Amino acid sequence: MAPESPVRVRFAPSPTGRLHIGGARTALFNWAFARRHRGVFVLRIEDTDAERNSEESLRSILDSLRWLGLDWDEGPEAGGERGPYFQSQRRELHLQTLERGLDEGWLYRHFTGPREPGAGGEARGPRELARFPDRDLDPAESRRRAEAGAPFVIRFKVPLGEEILVEDGIRGAVRYRSDEVEDWVAGRSDASPTYNFVCVLDDAAMGITHVLRGEEHLVNTPKQVLLYRALGLEPPAFAHLPLILGQDGRKLSKRTGDTAVEDYRERGFPPEALLNFLALLGFSIDDHTTVFGREELVRHFDLARVNKAGAVFDEDKLRWLSGEYIRSTPVPELAERILPWLRREGWFPEGELPDPERDRLERAAAAVRERIQTYGEAPERLRWAFETPDPDARALQALGQEGAAGLLEAAAAALEREAAFPPADFDAWARDLAAGLEVAAGRILKPLRAALTGTLGGPPLAEILGLLGREEALERIRRAAARAGGAAAAS
Repeated sequence: MAPESPVRVRFAPSPTGRLHIGGARTALFNWAFARRHRGVFVLRIEDTDAERNSEESLRSILDSLRWLGLDWDEGPEAGGERGPYFQSQRRELHLQTLERGLDEGWLYRHFTGPREPGAGGEARGPRELARFPDRDLDPAESRRRAEAGAPFVIRFKVPLGEEILVEDGIRGAVRYRSDEVEDWVAGRSDASPTYNFVCVLDDAAMGITHVLRGEEHLVNTPKQVLLYRALGLEPPAFAHLPLILGQDGRKLSKRTGDTAVEDYRERGFPPEALLNFLALLGFSIDDHTTVFGREELVRHFDLARVNKAGAVFDEDKLRWLSGEYIRSTPVPELAERILPWLRREGWFPEGELPDPERDRLERAAAAVRERIQTYGEAPERLRWAFETPDPDARALQALGQEGAAGLLEAAAAALEREAAFPPADFDAWARDLAAGLEVAAGRILKPLRAALTGTLGGPPLAEILGLLGREEALERIRRAAARAGGAAAAS
């Protein structure tokens, strides 16, 4: 799908809930296509469902797009020359076009109340599609019945015997027979126009050149192409993106887990990781590149590299990607990103942090950078640093080994004598201490780690000491030594 005119694409969510993962992927591909071709990315809000619309949902959608880094050129809060960008504000155009269609004969009223004697029932065409006698009703009679109060819907009069060719940018040539398309409802009984009708009118009014949307909309395409023909307009180029599937192979739904962008934001996934992951749901730069950012995506984005087959939402892969991004984040930046989660635990005050607290925060970030896959995992990984730990079974075993109390006391005394804390070369310090005590270094390091963290895992001991600070570290070591000594005496 090589653009022959300036590219204008749109993402058109309904403000009836949070931004779904599938919608975010659609927005991303539209955004990348526009940026790749130096075009315009339009955000249009399809807010005609007044009963379900909410300002909260609209705000959630806008915030989620911004969080992902998907900026729009025209739309809410951005403005533009092809507005309005809320579908409800185009109602007059929609209603006028319904009237135009009735006047020109490509729309007709299908009366839904009790039929007059001899009016006949519903006719059937190929594949038992709906063909109604009212499609051939005299226009004057149709208007008379409507003015008399007879209930009706407005249907599109699908021409018979025509071929509808859609050159899909992903699926190639897709052919339909008009005989296989029902006389679809363009206007409801309350005179409100339907999605297929207003979607075409809005895209035409906004000069949309390319429509990139989910595969589930493929069924709407022949209906919309016929409406473009009836309006005397050239349809945009279409491309239908593959479905996003859950691990069960079915279309992703709430039953398969988190499905809203906000869910992943709240759990602490980096936005860059989620955006990268969304790009991989149906697209690839090449056969080996997995980790890439927005700029690289834009540079390589091509519909020819979008798959037709459904893409599986594999959260394990997302977590892996998330970890990759976290490990590549500079410590000062990572510190800022995990700070909100640490503040929820009450470990850091709100507002600007003083230098000692800032230093401690960055030490905390360095301690977990290689060990977390989301920012939300940081508190659990750091709990030992901010709360007095209860030793787990392995730590208790290390503290209970013969001579542990004396070794811990010796370690505390040696650390207290050091001018620098922790020692500049901790490994050399530990070797020298072990040699002086005539024991293997592990005999000291295991109970030392257990005393400081309550476990035998975690970051290097030098990082642990630096994060705890001299006073807290020595207190923990001596407390553990006293416990170990008491246990030894009791046995």
